[in-house]
Amino acid sequence: MYKIAKENLSALFRKIAASQELYLPVKVSDQVNFRVWSEDAQVDLNTLKTVKSPKDAFFPQCENLYSVKKEGRKLSVEPGTLKEADFVVFGMKACDVQGIKVLDKVFLADPVDTYYAARREHGTIVAMACHEPEESCFCKVFGIDCADPASDVAVWMTEKELYWKPLTEKGQTLTESVKELLERADQKDEETIEEEKTKIRSIVEKLPYSGLSMEGWNGDALTERFNSAVWEELYKPCLACGTCTFVCPTCQCYDIKDYDTGHGIQRYRCWDSCMYSDFTMMAHGNNRTSQMQRFRQRFMHKLVYFPANNDGMYSCVGCGRCVEKCPASLNIVKVVKAFQKAGGEK
Repeated sequence: MYKIAKENLSALFRKIAASQELYLPVKVSDQVNFRVWSEDAQVDLNTLKTVKSPKDAFFPQCENLYSVKKEGRKLSVEPGTLKEADFVVFGMKACDVQGIKVLDKVFLADPVDTYYAARREHGTIVAMACHEPEESCFCKVFGIDCADPASDVAVWMTEKELYWKPLTEKGQTLTESVKELLERADQKDEETIEEEKTKIRSIVEKLPYSGLSMEGWNGDALTERFNSAVWEELYKPCLACGTCTFVCPTCQCYDIKDYDTGHGIQRYRCWDSCMYSDFTMMAHGNNRTSQMQRFRQRFMHKLVYFPANNDGMYSCVGCGRCVEKCPASLNIVKVVKAFQKAGGEK
């Protein structure tokens, strides 16, 4: 394990950015999101959760797939460029790292999404322990330890120092590249980190949603959950705004569109939302024709369909963003609690 004084973090960022892109939580107009670091960036490592998850670094909100150019009667197709340069995402939390593991199940399964795979190959994740988890957090429900994040490098930030622990080959490579700025930690530092972990876990135990029961939610619950009358009342305040899907670390739906450039076609993909009425719209219409059906789809996918096909892994990581951002307070916690209240009504 290593350490670096917080006052020297700018030098650390500068050193990393000298050889590869560096993504950090950056404050712009009072909102914190992951952006490419620059000398004038207002880095904010104290904000627990960025507005959007950092999945953007691996699954961009908008991405070119290929271009079709026209010259006279001749057409040429140019595939989009795969990520070829290494980059570092610094400051991800344990829930967001788990979110990437969920995306891995989708995009790295056969047939492999080459755009995503290239980013995963070139990306190194430096995950930061949650110094003070908030009331909206419930990662513990899904077996995530926010006090000890599992990634390429794990870091803990105390009042004066940042502690650095490489965990993978990628993490060790990054450590070697910045080693001149790091100081070897001693036994006392190890004890400090263990105390920090204990403090974080004690906070987690007191959070209101940490005891949320997932009983009845699994890959075998399809029929009883799908046909429950609970959905008919639960969905009604939903505005179909899609906020929940755009802040979620695990939502992976996208639409593919063509843009006429005037001398050809640019095909690109962009995030989409199952909460929209035109989601997966085809010539014959849409197979989910009501907002209740769309609302149900989102939560059935997170808590039933996904674990059914991925060895029990839920497609929710308990980050709490939907708890904070849904304007109608229709978050995943409310859904789980509604079914508990109804006694698993069928």
